Amino acid sequence: MSHTEPASRGRSPVGPTQRRAWTPDEVRALGLTTSLETAAEIIGIGRTLAYELVKNQAFPVRLLRLGRRVVVPIPDLLHYLGA
Repeated sequence: MSHTEPASRGRSPVGPTQRRAWTPDEVRALGLTTSLETAAEIIGIGRTLAYELVKNQAFPVRLLRLGRRVVVPIPDLLHYLGA
């Protein structure tokens, strides 16, 4: 059900203050679900904020909890992004 993102997807490295913009096709290519960390990167927030939003039940996209693991459905993420 989930997809493990490759370490490098042909993206150029960006500095800590720069965020890379994901295209809808790149998001779709992730599969059915993605990790919370990747979803946070896609919507433009940091990992710490993402986990804080999950803790407060305020993450802007529906989450699936698989035991201790949290994954984000790609269709919901695309809908949030308006793609």
